[in-house]
Amino acid sequence: MRRWAVRLGSLVVVVALWQWLTTADVRAGLRFDRLPSPAEVAAEFSRQLTGGLYYLDLAQSMIRILTGFALASVAGIALGVLVARSRWAADVLLPPIEVVRPIPAIALVPIAILVFPTDEQGIVFITFAAAFFPIMVSTRHAVRALPTLWEDAVRTMGGGRAHVLWHVVLPGTLPGVFGGLSVGMGVAWICVISAEMISGEFGVGYRTWHAYTVVDYPAVLVGMASIGVLGWLTSASIELLGRRLTRWLPRAEEGPGERGAGQGAEEGAR
Repeated sequence: MRRWAVRLGSLVVVVALWQWLTTADVRAGLRFDRLPSPAEVAAEFSRQLTGGLYYLDLAQSMIRILTGFALASVAGIALGVLVARSRWAADVLLPPIEVVRPIPAIALVPIAILVFPTDEQGIVFITFAAAFFPIMVSTRHAVRALPTLWEDAVRTMGGGRAHVLWHVVLPGTLPGVFGGLSVGMGVAWICVISAEMISGEFGVGYRTWHAYTVVDYPAVLVGMASIGVLGWLTSASIELLGRRLTRWLPRAEEGPGERGAGQGAEEGAR
């Protein structure tokens, strides 16, 4: 409860400081006199909530991000495991992947416009490309970091390749995989918003850019806040799922000393 109070308090302080800087027209190197105040942004947000266009934009962006991210998750995990466990697959697939990986996903927008028949497919492709590489690289490193003793022990007991994959490799790589998923989601949001600004017709990114072109700055900040909240919710959902699926792992905050102290306190209470 205390941690949540501190977090909420820090947010209140930031909003209060923002309100003071804008209402006092502060110009100390930065021109806060041109920035909309929190009250103006809240009024614009309330106005948008009464219409259906805001919800349509949210739904469109969520469909794009979830579709591209789901495809990237499946492809990234599968390919990461494959290149980590097969030297032949690594020799064939890694060279072209490593050449394309440094290219920012948003730089692929012209290619997406040329190749895909619709802008919608192109935006999903940009989202896929943004999330794919962090997921694939994290999965590959997680597989390579697994102790070979685990696999050897299962094989000596008669376990086959499929058994080792499902019962040793995949569970053992979950922490690294979810790290890549979390990073991939953040990068995917950056790129899907940028793609919507360039070639979208609906979506939070498109609406934010449209508000900027018509000099509606409160609406711009509403779009930015919406992007931040959506990104936080999706990333938090991935982290929550990761914690649920890796509950069998020892936690850093639960060391032997703390666990023993906790048990001693419980026994004393009894």
